[in-house]
Amino acid sequence: MSGSSGSSRSSVRDFYDGLAPDYHRIFADWDVSMARQAAVLDALLGPGPHRILDCSCGIGTQAIGLARSGHEVVGTDISPVAVARASREAAARGVRLPVAAADMRRLPFVAGAFDVVVCADNALTHLLSASDVTAALDEMRRVLRDDGLVVLTLRDYDEILRTRPEAAPPQVSQTDEGRVVTFQLWHWHEDGERYDMEHFQLVPTAGDGWHVRVRRTTCWALTRARLTEFATAAGFVDVGWHAPEVTGFYQPVLTARCRAPR
Repeated sequence: MSGSSGSSRSSVRDFYDGLAPDYHRIFADWDVSMARQAAVLDALLGPGPHRILDCSCGIGTQAIGLARSGHEVVGTDISPVAVARASREAAARGVRLPVAAADMRRLPFVAGAFDVVVCADNALTHLLSASDVTAALDEMRRVLRDDGLVVLTLRDYDEILRTRPEAAPPQVSQTDEGRVVTFQLWHWHEDGERYDMEHFQLVPTAGDGWHVRVRRTTCWALTRARLTEFATAAGFVDVGWHAPEVTGFYQPVLTARCRAPR
């Protein structure tokens, strides 16, 4: 698959609709992860509080943490099931998080509405063509104020493309139901850049068995150089990369400023 058609975006929505009830199981302790990630991102944002759009908020992992840190956060996501859960989880933790189901290529906000746009957790790589990545970055830039900041996180595809692994390492989290195992199988396309992902979760049953949940989607392995080119072409400046060993975040982070006229 070389493009991001309407059907492919529907499959991304279906993937995250299906994963939303179980997404927290990826983490050993979801609340601890929320706080840790918010602390790292907060350090990159500079003095606040800020008006933040998390345009791939999912069930709220970054958005809730940032809202708890005192920022004014709005969350959007392609998955209506995920944003509904994000709203419930935020309310349960006593924080305000307005949400909406929206495609990041068509954000439902006026120009200059936000100080910061966050797009984390490898979300941008579900856009499978240059035109769709450009459309999303153009929208992020449009809704940012002048000198606003965009924050993108994605897998270390520079390293991944050297070996093109067929799987991601399994993760084991302890839950009230017992240990949950999460892992991924990757099926690379002939272009060597895109891959179909099978996302497995093994949840213990009441006996000695396992309930296996499988969801499928497609990603584009965007290198740092490629994403830097896209961001620059979209009008962002001061593009910088922040490595996990420096930030403590689990993925490389790109930051860039919106200074060019819209």
